[in-house]
Amino acid sequence: MQEQNEARSFTVRQIEGELKRLRRKQNSRRIFRQTVFSLLVVAAAAVLAAMLFFPIFRITGSSMEPTLNAKEIVVCLKSSRFQSGDLVAFYYNNKVLLKRVIGTAGDTIEIDDSGNVFVNGSQLDEPYITKKSLGQCDIDFPYQVPDNRIFVMGDNRETSVDSRTTAVGCIADEYVIGKVFLRVWPLERLDTLD
Repeated sequence: MQEQNEARSFTVRQIEGELKRLRRKQNSRRIFRQTVFSLLVVAAAAVLAAMLFFPIFRITGSSMEPTLNAKEIVVCLKSSRFQSGDLVAFYYNNKVLLKRVIGTAGDTIEIDDSGNVFVNGSQLDEPYITKKSLGQCDIDFPYQVPDNRIFVMGDNRETSVDSRTTAVGCIADEYVIGKVFLRVWPLERLDTLD
């Protein structure tokens, strides 16, 4: 009889042990599911924020050299207020282009044969360019920027196709994505672009 009680007691211990193991396994699965769900929510929020508020772009081409070079990665801030000198991203022919704001609505732009840029009669101080050039230009100066538009130019004036040509012209507000404010790649060139 004593042997039967010990056998029953041992079986109860086994059952309790098995129940504890199953509960731990169930808790582990629940924690794993919650962790995966949390990571997915964070990833989705990051992607949504990047698309809606902080678009990220990889530079191609040479029109913004030396400020921005090919293969660099920059972050934009959705904005609709710009001033002369801001770097902006905008849509043009199903592409995203990055250029520098030279003038906004109502400003009068003039560029002389040497490549000196004047806005409202004052010459721009442009430390971001290495060589002045009139570049590809088929508009007549002085040129007044229409309402709800911005006049943009690349920093590499010889190669940039920008508002100096009628092909691009001034950029309408609805095509502007935002202001480029941060270079994130390569890491050694990480800085703000004000």
